[in-house]
Amino acid sequence: MTQFIKDAQWRYATKKFDATKKISAEDLNTIKEAIRLTSSSYGLQPYKVFIIENPELRAQLQTACWGQSQIVDASHLLVFANMTQFGDAEIDSYIQNLSQTRNIPIESVQGYADFMKSKITPLSNDVKATWTSKQTYLALANLMNVAAELKIDVTPMEGFEPEKVNEILGLTELNLNASLIATIGYRHEEDATQHYAKVRKSNEELFITL
Repeated sequence: MTQFIKDAQWRYATKKFDATKKISAEDLNTIKEAIRLTSSSYGLQPYKVFIIENPELRAQLQTACWGQSQIVDASHLLVFANMTQFGDAEIDSYIQNLSQTRNIPIESVQGYADFMKSKITPLSNDVKATWTSKQTYLALANLMNVAAELKIDVTPMEGFEPEKVNEILGLTELNLNASLIATIGYRHEEDATQHYAKVRKSNEELFITL
């Protein structure tokens, strides 16, 4: 059994965090780097990740997250916010970064830029928002996997009111939308769910080989 599988068996959606335990700066930097290195469509990373530490702000967010205790008790709260408008300017910014990172002239990748624009720019804003929102799930997966390796607990959440989160964080004005929330920290010893057997479909039910 690989360490990855052991980590996957260890993790669970933590229901009660130990509010006295905080993630170290070193581990938080590792988590941030894992998120930063996440693959995304065309490599565009069409989202922002807000790391909420301010307790007053987290108390406000709790009201928009069905009153869930993890919002205020976990060491850190992460909000994955997808870009609601994505077009030529964002693609040009990526191409500029690509050119500088690889030390190549922009002209040599102009064809790639034009190809992306031909596929993305014509899409409606609703389709673009759905696409950018999906990308946040890839980043969440990397967060969950690296956290499990570090023995840091994660609770991924869709149980919140995006409009209220957007209002509290001022996301709409930034052309962003709260897509996902994740609380990270350390499980409380009183959280009984950590002892529950993991319930998943069998291989026979889940996989279809053609």
